[in-house]
Amino acid sequence: MILIGAAFFRLLAVLFSKGYGMHDDHFLVIEAAQSWVDGRDYNYWIPSLSPQVTEPTGHSLLYPGLHYFLFRLLEGIGMFDPQAKMYVVRLLHALLSMTIVVMGYRLADRLQGKGAAKIAGLLLGMLFFMPMMSVRNLAEFVCIPALLYASVIAVREEHDQRWKPLLLAGLLLGLACSVRFQTIVFSGGMGLALLILRRWRQAFALGAGFVGSLVLVQMVTDMIIWGTPFMELMAYIRYNIDNAETYGVQRWYNYILLLSGILIPPVSLFLLFGYLRSWRKHLLLFLPAFAFLLFHSSFPNKQERFILPAIPFVIILGSIGWSAFHAGSQFWMRNTRLYRGIWIFFWSVNLAPLLFVSTTYSHRSRVEAMVYLSRKADFRELIVEETNHDYTTQPPLFYLRHWTSPLELHSGITMDTLKARMAARIPAHRPNYVVFNQEDDIDARVAAFNREFPGLTYETTIYPSFVDEVMHWLNHHNANFTAYVYRIE
Repeated sequence: MILIGAAFFRLLAVLFSKGYGMHDDHFLVIEAAQSWVDGRDYNYWIPSLSPQVTEPTGHSLLYPGLHYFLFRLLEGIGMFDPQAKMYVVRLLHALLSMTIVVMGYRLADRLQGKGAAKIAGLLLGMLFFMPMMSVRNLAEFVCIPALLYASVIAVREEHDQRWKPLLLAGLLLGLACSVRFQTIVFSGGMGLALLILRRWRQAFALGAGFVGSLVLVQMVTDMIIWGTPFMELMAYIRYNIDNAETYGVQRWYNYILLLSGILIPPVSLFLLFGYLRSWRKHLLLFLPAFAFLLFHSSFPNKQERFILPAIPFVIILGSIGWSAFHAGSQFWMRNTRLYRGIWIFFWSVNLAPLLFVSTTYSHRSRVEAMVYLSRKADFRELIVEETNHDYTTQPPLFYLRHWTSPLELHSGITMDTLKARMAARIPAHRPNYVVFNQEDDIDARVAAFNREFPGLTYETTIYPSFVDEVMHWLNHHNANFTAYVYRIE
């Protein structure tokens, strides 16, 4: 039943959770891969495609590279529509994420029994954000199956002390690192745990597998592209050191509060207690995730998605530790109705966002504006107008199917500058459509634009999804706007 429920909500997400969640899960993966298929280099990562690129930007090419081959395959069988391609992408990610549920259940069952396995499996399968995250192109989530499988191997070999399976575990950890560089801290935690447990040969095998995997993926790739090994990894490290306080700087306990909230209290407190309580007995599961959380809690730049790789381990070990505690607790034995009521409350609170989040169309207006323009036979180029901001929102050109160079019009760019930039282009590349983002002062903005470009013709209005509107209401930095499309005569 757990697998059926997990598969059901992931299928909902495959069918209805279109769009993208945030910048990285689209522009650093999908746009990059499709541009390579079309002989372009959207992010300017590849010097052979963009001669002006002289140094790496710190991005692993493994994950977007896999999408490149997938898109080549899909176009080879006649599938060119972006939305159709994304159905396939979401389905493959949903299938991959089912392994998290299976491995989490079996690991909890092995270490504590069916009670802990049931809690872990249900949470991994149907916690409100898990199905939606399962179909997103987030490296932070995609690396989890490799991390979890490596952990399963390490736990399974605890008694036999064989070293060869740990070589495979190291290879898996290296692959996870090639998807998400920060997981090197997780891998170091596992190696340290093996050393503390005096499993010397296994620790060495794990390290050898990890290094071998990085050599095969990162070193070889960088040698081909840059002629120097580990260029992207070094660039990534330098960038994060230089920009440690550039983005979301928050207090050290931010992730503790985040975990306490998204795992839904008071069950979240049960899980965190169970996780911390199990540190000695299950060090191999505890230390890697703890090291990962400790690193991110200490690092100034904090974004919610950064700790996604650790969440399944907190859930699994939290379920194990809490089940062990609950089984021996006289208080909970005397208060079975209270305990049952807490879980009823948990699943009641979880169900509503589970349905909404699993079926929401993220950044709908941005995506659908591009889809609409992609169907216009006369489309040449695009202007994005956001004069009520000092920036413009990046349009997802993957859905436009046209690697245009949109012109921007915001509070920092004058109309004269825009007209000069238009005049500098050859006629075939001059914009003939404009997208006005956000409804604020829309009539005045359209009128001002029409004074400079008479004959502006209204085409359509595209609204954000309900969840987009809620997210924008909660935090106006979530740029989920209504989009107004006009044609420039």
